[in-house]
Amino acid sequence: MFRRRGVEIKTPEQISHMRSAGLVVASTLRLVRAESRPGVTTAELDVFAEAHIRDSGATPSFQGYHGFPASICVSVNDEIVHGIPRDRVLRDGDIVSVDCGAIVAGWHADAALSFVLGEPRHDIAALLAVCEDAMWAGVAAVLPGGRVTDVSAAVESVVRSRGDLGIVEDYVGHGIGSQLHQPPSVPNRGRPGKGPRLVEGIALAVEPMLTLGSPETRVLADDWTVVTADGTPAAHFEHTVTVTERGPWVLTELDGGLARLAELGVAYGGEPVSADS
Repeated sequence: MFRRRGVEIKTPEQISHMRSAGLVVASTLRLVRAESRPGVTTAELDVFAEAHIRDSGATPSFQGYHGFPASICVSVNDEIVHGIPRDRVLRDGDIVSVDCGAIVAGWHADAALSFVLGEPRHDIAALLAVCEDAMWAGVAAVLPGGRVTDVSAAVESVVRSRGDLGIVEDYVGHGIGSQLHQPPSVPNRGRPGKGPRLVEGIALAVEPMLTLGSPETRVLADDWTVVTADGTPAAHFEHTVTVTERGPWVLTELDGGLARLAELGVAYGGEPVSADS
């Protein structure tokens, strides 16, 4: 490992540890989504997640991070990010955003997804679809020789082309590796061609957060939960992706991002994927 312009460059072995952590994150998110239903509390989801992370040989990245009291973040409806799991009971129609991180051998991976319990309203379904597509556009821009704001521009381009949605600017993507959050910051809007160059061994967490209204935010009295200032619904998607000489490798997707990158016409940069991924 070394640093270029303050950005951590990982060795193949270190990236391998991050991939192991990423697979734990991916399977944990899959489990939490399966366990999410009306009547379940967000605290119960946290219990499921922590048990799965630890049983998988990893450690939760979030637990104790700057005092955060849980293993995952669960944000509901107008909560954008950093929601603390509590005794809140989930209800039909809720938007649930789950953010999860795991550590293997000292190396982190981080991902998030949003979904609706039951049948979503048309505007909510569109919000989630645009947010997820914008994330994948950002992931597809993590190309060798590019720049960090190529990711920003790709995210913004998708959002602007699909309606009048708020792009949250107060919270952005980030570098990740030996620490959960590290340079560089990865904004979700901006002009391409700026920021650190994308070279093999860089890892980024690409994570757009969108709202149905204003992008302005406020933090609740718990000093963690971020909500929309105008009370409108929000969505959050995230993946950890690294740069290889061939292209992006999504460390927190079970298939490494192979299927979605193919849809976008981008070469898959990761290791071979098994048929059951």
